Amino acid sequence: MNAPTEMNTERIGTRVAQLFERWGVVIAFILLFAACVLTQGSDFASVENFRNILNQHAAVGILAIGMTLVIVAGGIDLSVGSIVAVAAALGMLTMNALLELGWTEWTAIAIGASASVVAGMIAGSVNGALIVFGRLAPFIATLGGLVAFRSIALAMADAGEIRSQSASMFRLIGNGGIELPYFTNSAGKPLTITFATLLFIVIAVVAQWFLSRSRYGRQLVAVGANETAARYAGVSVASIRFRTYAIMGGLAGIAGLLQCSRMNSVSTSQLGLGAELDAIAAVVIGGTSLRGGFGRVWGSVVGVVILAMIANMITISGISPYWAGAVKGAVIVLAVLVQRSRVVR
Repeated sequence: MNAPTEMNTERIGTRVAQLFERWGVVIAFILLFAACVLTQGSDFASVENFRNILNQHAAVGILAIGMTLVIVAGGIDLSVGSIVAVAAALGMLTMNALLELGWTEWTAIAIGASASVVAGMIAGSVNGALIVFGRLAPFIATLGGLVAFRSIALAMADAGEIRSQSASMFRLIGNGGIELPYFTNSAGKPLTITFATLLFIVIAVVAQWFLSRSRYGRQLVAVGANETAARYAGVSVASIRFRTYAIMGGLAGIAGLLQCSRMNSVSTSQLGLGAELDAIAAVVIGGTSLRGGFGRVWGSVVGVVILAMIANMITISGISPYWAGAVKGAVIVLAVLVQRSRVVR
């Protein structure tokens, strides 16, 4: 009599564990959303509020997408915040130099934006080369990048700020958008979805497709799950890892462009500071395994929104913003403990 009961209990426990493993981040989002509505009222659930949340965290979201790919491949990138700063600084200096030479504003902005992305890809490629060809551990290589790239950014402006010389067009990248029909903000004006948010969504959709449907995505998962088996299967492990870090750098360049466009300036000492923690936290919350071999871009996107809601709750509750780092650290540790319990089970 006891054996069937024990088997049924074990089966139910397994199904519940599988449910949380697959949809845990969604369940966490629903519970946190309900808590936010209860504590902050129905205004939290408004379209305008979620539009603001996504706009403010679009750059972190883009970093989290790249970090998902890196971690799935069995790596880590601690330098993304510094790459954001150096790429944005280089792009801003390029744009300002072209404007001083008399180039048209749109042309100068386009070249400056391209310079940001290319600079990010070069920085990411440096990380990839150190890991693949220099055989350095990802933690060590990107830790060096964290210090070196920030130092380069500081040297570009003597640790100061670089201000945009664009009259108004440059700000449109991070603050402009498309009007949403039938939606208005609290002032009664048409609600817009910003270009930054749209870019975040597009990159997330494309990255999720590549990770789950493309040959590159399958090889990426194979490398992270078992590098030796992937190599025997004919996968070029070095190429996959190098490309992944280059992509991460390019996405960091895009994130830097969006951030400096929102503020119309680059603070070389503050831009991107701590962004690597936010990106890693979002990825881990989203269910990506730090052991590599498994990850979901859509889960990282939900993780970004969860972090944004936590930050919103801290602000609304009147808690000192300096506690935000402690909360993020605790969330990372908790998420890793949950992953570890899955492996043990």
